[in-house]
Amino acid sequence: MTVALMWEARAVAGRGADLLAWARAQHLAGTPLRRETFRAPQDRVLVITWWDAAYDADLPELPEPDGTLVGRPVHRWRFETVD
Repeated sequence: MTVALMWEARAVAGRGADLLAWARAQHLAGTPLRRETFRAPQDRVLVITWWDAAYDADLPELPEPDGTLVGRPVHRWRFETVD
C-alpha cells in the first residue's frame, strides 16, 4: 500500500521564502518513495511524501517550524491510495 503524508504550513507574512528554504532543508529519518514541495499564495508551503507502508505505520514527518517562522500550527493529513 502507498501512503501519502501531507504537511502544510503558512509563514508569517513576508517569510514565505524562509519557510520554503526551511522545509526543503529538512531531512527525514528514512527515504520516501517520492517527495515534492510546493508553494502557494499567502506564503504557504506544502510537502507531500509517499511511502510504501501501511496506513497506520509509524513514518517520519517534517517537524513543526520555529514559532517565529509560521503564523499558525502546521496542518497534517494522511492518505492511502485506492484502486
